[in-house]
Amino acid sequence: MSVFDAEQLIASQKINAVTLFGFTNQAFEGFQQLIELNIQTVRSALAKSETYWRDALSCKTPEEFLAWRTDLMRPAAEQALFCSRELADIGSSAYAEWLNAVSVQSGQYTSIAHTLVESAARNAPTGTEVVPALLRSAFSVVNDARDAARKAAENAIERAKGNFASTTVAAGKTGQQDAGQRSRAAKP
Repeated sequence: MSVFDAEQLIASQKINAVTLFGFTNQAFEGFQQLIELNIQTVRSALAKSETYWRDALSCKTPEEFLAWRTDLMRPAAEQALFCSRELADIGSSAYAEWLNAVSVQSGQYTSIAHTLVESAARNAPTGTEVVPALLRSAFSVVNDARDAARKAAENAIERAKGNFASTTVAAGKTGQQDAGQRSRAAKP
């Protein structure tokens, strides 16, 4: 009697194919989002470049030029934060989708492995009951480790998003404080 029949093998290969195409599509979507972010950033930079040059060439004194240059820092910092936030969102989204797919795939493999162990246990000779019991115990440990790793990864993603949000708020406050200090210093 066979422990692993052809139907199980075909089902396993179907799962593998679906998973492979799922990962490929996720990678492609992430790459597409990165390209769109780069195009958006380049378009924005080109549009601002013309204005920057026009403004720079209109400055008549070094003090006026330095004030203009200082005022450029805040929008540049905001643009950098925006790009960083978008990049972090793309990365965390892709990672979350990947983690979910791996979890589903792992669950399917665990189910197949359980079926295999149960089939082997039913067909095993008398006195070998210890082996299936050990395998069941190993599956339990692996499932617990997988769940702990998934939860840790999800927590890390949430902490990273929270840290990024608080950094963005702090950077915005710093920019506002700097602008206020410059305007106070410019007044006689």
